Amino acid sequence: MHELEEVNTILSDRISALSESQTIAMAKKARELAAQGHDVINLSFGEPDFQTPQYIKDAAKQAIDEGFTFYTPVAGYPELRQEIAKKFKRDNNLDFAPENIVVSTGAKQSIANAVLCLVNPGDEVIIFSPYWVSYEEIVKLAEGTPVPLMGRLENDYKVTAEQLEKAITSNTKLIMYSSPCNPTGAVFSKEELEEIGKVLEKHPNVYVIADEIYEYINFEGKHASIASIESVRDRVITINGFSKGYAMTGWRVGYLAAHKDIAAACDKMQSQITSGTCSIAQKAAAAALKGGNESSLEMAEAYRRRRSLVLDLMQDIPGFKTYVPSGAFYIFPEVSAYFGKSYDGKVINSALDLSMFILMDAHVAVVSGEAFGAPQCIRFSYATSDEKLVEALRRIKNSLAKLQ
Repeated sequence: MHELEEVNTILSDRISALSESQTIAMAKKARELAAQGHDVINLSFGEPDFQTPQYIKDAAKQAIDEGFTFYTPVAGYPELRQEIAKKFKRDNNLDFAPENIVVSTGAKQSIANAVLCLVNPGDEVIIFSPYWVSYEEIVKLAEGTPVPLMGRLENDYKVTAEQLEKAITSNTKLIMYSSPCNPTGAVFSKEELEEIGKVLEKHPNVYVIADEIYEYINFEGKHASIASIESVRDRVITINGFSKGYAMTGWRVGYLAAHKDIAAACDKMQSQITSGTCSIAQKAAAAALKGGNESSLEMAEAYRRRRSLVLDLMQDIPGFKTYVPSGAFYIFPEVSAYFGKSYDGKVINSALDLSMFILMDAHVAVVSGEAFGAPQCIRFSYATSDEKLVEALRRIKNSLAKLQ
């Protein structure tokens, strides 16, 4: 049998410059460790531990029985887009028509569609930092220039209007942020967004991607959308979806709402990449919206309780600097107090080193802050059971105590 000759595969500069998602990479390492027989608690993934509500599952089964097994319109079923428009009016007091809405295979695709349709090579994209891991990489794919803008810990890591004003240049094309924020859990108030809107009024060629995927997981009251500010509304692309609020991660349904010209461009982009989203998942998503958000609010209340549990347990771990997150389901402590410490000859020089130490010694998976633009932090997800959270924090406390 002849052995295959080695082939020198030359990959594109585009893929070579792209970083792997650190959340997915850490989850992969956790699975590998678990496969070796270790009891690993995974706090690295941003995935609700709740089951999708039964009425949504039932709608999917009904869709199959009724024969919804064919290709769908690129921008989504008219019924679903209409329900999304109703949702925007009901929850956000925003007036969108179905033509303003494009349904995609997850909110990540919605973000990618918008970035690829707006950003030219060399355009600067200001990304409020800490930020979700994929923002910067998606901008790189569009050959734009990511410009991270770091919020201060004392302001819950939220970027201020004054910071934004100083960061905008003649090359700025786009601003990206999430609220509630992944990874910090910070939530922008209506007043804060209005101040940011005043800055944007002076820069009519700058657009905004507002990622609101954690909208329903908000512990501080009513959610605020920057698209509600009339002077900038036509330049805002609002991103949302079903994965977090309705515990529908595997269903892969997200959407954007924007000016009809931007929506049409995203429809065109998507038509050449994936076309329409899964028919069954869309029918389930429509049912989710028709059913209101009662189940979402029940899950949010569970997250609120878990947040308090984790913060209480962290009080006993020296060296963690944190704050009380206002939404989402993450804690994002500053951990630089451990840099320079060591155990068994291994020195902790970074948050990535600390994350790997915690995984290998405590068998708890967390994510390094480098991936989120904050190399002095690590991210914990508390979207898991109380029992696992208590055990995970116990293990982490014991492992960190070994570092000298």
